[in-house]
Amino acid sequence: MDTIAILKECGALLEGHFLLSSGRHSDRYFQCARLLQYPDRAAAALAPVADAVRAAISGGALKVDAIAGPAIGGILVAYELGRQLGFPAIFTERNDSGRMTLRRGFELSAGMNILIAEDVVTTGKSSAECAAVLREYGVLVSALACVVDRRADPDRAGAASPLSELPLFAAVKITAADWDAQDCALCKQGVPLVKPGSRPGL
Repeated sequence: MDTIAILKECGALLEGHFLLSSGRHSDRYFQCARLLQYPDRAAAALAPVADAVRAAISGGALKVDAIAGPAIGGILVAYELGRQLGFPAIFTERNDSGRMTLRRGFELSAGMNILIAEDVVTTGKSSAECAAVLREYGVLVSALACVVDRRADPDRAGAASPLSELPLFAAVKITAADWDAQDCALCKQGVPLVKPGSRPGL
């Protein structure tokens, strides 16, 4: 079964009018928590990602010492990739002021190579915040990985991810409508807006 089929089977691919964590609007939302609640399905969906990362490491194109996921969406993805690849899996999380931090006794050494794992990559904002925290410890962010790559066309003005120079290993790439709030076609049609994500303040 391919990843899209697994997402649909789990009810993780939603259609409607959604407010993304970036503040943009879309006609699709990927609620990967519905996938990640099933360990066997999560393992199957992420197996191609683990295989691609493993091949890149074996071929000398990538170095990885540990995997880090930004909370909340990246925690289980990092864990599952760490399990399949045999690397430690840690996570960054927001403090009371909303700043991404590294806590819970996780330790990093300067020069380590870290792969950042997320459930969905849209603008790359969470990954970039995670990377900024990790780099404070002198580590090297070597690549990104995710279940769903739903980044916009890189030729669109303002669409480039802040970590677009890094390789991205995704289980599936899916295109979805993606508007600035003031340009949203669904807002103009009066379709009710839903905020399904976990990031506060939106």
